Amino acid sequence: MTVSDAPGALPDERRAQMVELLRRRGVVRVNELATELDVSAITIRRDIALLSSQGLIRRVRGGAVLHDGPVAEALAGAAEPEDTPEATDAEGPQITIGMVVPSLNYYWPDVIRGVREAAAAAGARLVLRGATYRATDERRHLSRLVEAVGVDGLLVAPTTTGDEGAELVRWLQDADMPMVLIERTAASGPYHEAMESVVSDHELGAAMAVRHLVELGHRRIGLVTTIPSPTSPHLRRGWRQACEEFGLPLDDSLDIRTVDQWAPEWPKTVESLIERCVASGTTALLVHSDPEAIDLVERCQERGIRVPGDLAVVTYDDEVAELCEPPLTAVRPPKTAIGRAAFGLLAARLTDPDPERPTHRIVIEPRLIVRSSSAS
Repeated sequence: MTVSDAPGALPDERRAQMVELLRRRGVVRVNELATELDVSAITIRRDIALLSSQGLIRRVRGGAVLHDGPVAEALAGAAEPEDTPEATDAEGPQITIGMVVPSLNYYWPDVIRGVREAAAAAGARLVLRGATYRATDERRHLSRLVEAVGVDGLLVAPTTTGDEGAELVRWLQDADMPMVLIERTAASGPYHEAMESVVSDHELGAAMAVRHLVELGHRRIGLVTTIPSPTSPHLRRGWRQACEEFGLPLDDSLDIRTVDQWAPEWPKTVESLIERCVASGTTALLVHSDPEAIDLVERCQERGIRVPGDLAVVTYDDEVAELCEPPLTAVRPPKTAIGRAAFGLLAARLTDPDPERPTHRIVIEPRLIVRSSSAS
């Protein structure tokens, strides 16, 4: 029986077959091995990681070569000449990580920086793509990273809602590619097993804001969230739970789901919001996100409503909150830490050959930054 005629071999036998193929050919690619040995690509990657850790082979982008000193160096160059000169260091081969985020502007630059710093420290290559909060656009970028770039793993903040979001989640589940979701969660498989993820504890962040405002004596604390944001449902849960904890009224509390500041109807929406605050006796607001909070404060001041004297404001995100006048108290998600943790989790998944490695979900706490907009 030849190597290619032996599907279903035991793990040790399969790895021995991989080494034999390397001796014959010098260089093998992950997809070729998966086809010849009749296993998944992720199984091959785990085998390569294990054999590499044992010093028997060397990983190169998209495949492996024998750990054979100068010969291996030459073969690695033949395997991927355009990437190899900087793709390998003394510790081992460089991994290539693809990253798709919904925006390269607001919120995500700090997350990207965290990933980039962790990737640089690990000697990994990062290929970044920015989408537009649309599942079809995200899938296009992901497909290119997997099929054209040949990444070893994915970091992605996918759209998970709606029909297109559900279809994208199914595509991710079927991609047979190590991946970690960033600031998103999703389930896979017949038993709805969680996919690996790293997220901010947004519910806790909203509860922290409510607790802060309660300590200042506020009893009517409203919530304003933008409809398109995937963060909004988490903030609402945290706000409601904290209000219930402190016995604050919820039946007639201000809970507004609104368009974002860039929508044409925003000017009328924010004026209506202020009128509802006054009419309901609301004395404090948690607003997501900074641009909406800043514009709200400015319009309050134009109408003679003092911040924080008449209305205390806490914003969520802390991207530009400090630049407001007065500077806004803000809940700051741990964006850079999220990026570092996401890369670390994906790197661990890539280098751990154990197929029984449990799914990891990491939750990181935000911080409350107290400034002038909520002073008593």
